[in-house]
Amino acid sequence: MELKVNGKTFNVDADDDAPLLWIVRDEIGLTGTKFGCGKALCGACTVHVDGVPVRSCSYPIAAAVGKEITTIEGLSDKTAIAVQKAWVDNHVPQCGYCQSGQIMSAVALLRTNKKPKDSDISGAMSGNICRCGTYQRISAAIKQAAESLV
Repeated sequence: MELKVNGKTFNVDADDDAPLLWIVRDEIGLTGTKFGCGKALCGACTVHVDGVPVRSCSYPIAAAVGKEITTIEGLSDKTAIAVQKAWVDNHVPQCGYCQSGQIMSAVALLRTNKKPKDSDISGAMSGNICRCGTYQRISAAIKQAAESLV
């Protein structure tokens, strides 16, 4: 199968139902996307498929063929840069394990909603679990990034 990941084309040999997560990590070698729960509940494995955040641990590779897949390594537009800067400014990460998934969800939110309310942030980020409990810092960072983009 041919996959387009972060603007590059990769030919992979895998079963149609193989989770995208393992193809991205093990076959392509992009390890920024993390395995968390394996059941699409924690958000650590979040990537964008055609700009939409998906849980790659349960997303079959066959569904990704012909679509643009973006991992944390491929984020480079002004929204992504604003989110990354805000993450640093607000000292968001503690252990850091969930952060790639958190950032992927935050970037997707700000690309579609330039002025998110608290409820918008909570809704967009509800599928991402942070075991360290940095939710207030995550929300503050998203607000800061949004303000810097207007």
